[in-house]
Amino acid sequence: MKQGIHPEYRTVVFRDKSADSAFLTRSTMTSDKTIEWTDGNTYPVVDVDVSSASHPFYTGRGRTIDTAGRIEQFKRRYGKR
Repeated sequence: MKQGIHPEYRTVVFRDKSADSAFLTRSTMTSDKTIEWTDGNTYPVVDVDVSSASHPFYTGRGRTIDTAGRIEQFKRRYGKR
């Protein structure tokens, strides 16, 4: 592996504010914000919009879309033109 061309690989906290959860992992992401973790150490924190704690696929809170109702509504609205 060439020296000096790869980004620094360090411990980072990813925080999902919508699910009020955070997890500690290793990444090359950088951030100016920091957070004190439960082990007492301070780590850079990266805020994410969606994680496994808030994504409907993982949480089982997915919405089903009534496609038949949408099609009928479209036909009623534009079918007679």
